[in-house]
Amino acid sequence: MDTYPQAALGQGAAPTVTKRRLWSRIKRYKVLYLLLLPELVYFALFKYLPMLGIVIAFKKYNLILGFWKSDWIGLKNFADFIGGVYFWQIMGNTLAISFYKLSFGFIAPIVLALLLNEVAVGWFKRVIQTISYLPHFISWVIAYGLMVALFSPGEGLVNLLLKEYGFNPISFLTEPSWIRPLIVSSDIWKEVGWGAILYLAALAGIDPFLYEASRIDGASKWRQLWHITLPGIRNVIIILLIMQLSRILDAGFDQIFMMANTFNQEKADIIDTWVYRQGLERMQVGLATAVGLFKSVIGLVLVVTANKLAKRFDGQIW
Repeated sequence: MDTYPQAALGQGAAPTVTKRRLWSRIKRYKVLYLLLLPELVYFALFKYLPMLGIVIAFKKYNLILGFWKSDWIGLKNFADFIGGVYFWQIMGNTLAISFYKLSFGFIAPIVLALLLNEVAVGWFKRVIQTISYLPHFISWVIAYGLMVALFSPGEGLVNLLLKEYGFNPISFLTEPSWIRPLIVSSDIWKEVGWGAILYLAALAGIDPFLYEASRIDGASKWRQLWHITLPGIRNVIIILLIMQLSRILDAGFDQIFMMANTFNQEKADIIDTWVYRQGLERMQVGLATAVGLFKSVIGLVLVVTANKLAKRFDGQIW
């Protein structure tokens, strides 16, 4: 490596040395950079290049004129969204469903991973883990079909059992008071096993000698959990929590698009389903883009805030 003193370098020598070091580093790790290249191309094409379309949020978009020649209307799309009659309803539904998913759905994989970590029988642990993460690979179309088979008011299994024991059938899929519990519980069922994989990997990295030393000192299982296990996976929990907070306004379009209907829409309609109707059905593309940008800005603010709080309280959570 070049180690020239800065005082001995000429005015144009420093950039030359920096470029030389950069190319030397690229040559040394060329295999790793080649492995990284497809991911960089993917993000450039599908994440960064489409950001040019943000300009549509500030225009009255016309398909014929395109987004460069369409009329500029400034913040009118944002004002129409915030001042709309459905703003508080869809915002309240989105935040409520996201909060329930974050509260229950974020904790469920941690609990499952902790329980599986205590299972001593290897084959039983593998079977339970496989059964728990298989629903992740099922589409929401199939998952909703299963829910119809279970909860439909006429021939659903749950309602057949209710009628068998003398209770009146319940229209779970159309009753507004039942739709949010179904959304949250079905999301947990579908994703709990997949989310537990990361925590199981983190648990596998904890030094087993820590548990042996704690048992010698007389620590109970609860003490081991509080002072060894949870601190051992703390960083993973914080990272995943920050990622979840960034999607606080993404309540799950695929799931709710399948489960929402005319009867439960007042409790199930979220920002994404509203944007779908406005942008594709009514062709208000500018308004839909403005709402997407609105969501992205809020997500960015939440990520930065959560990251700063995590750094501030790092080492002081447990």
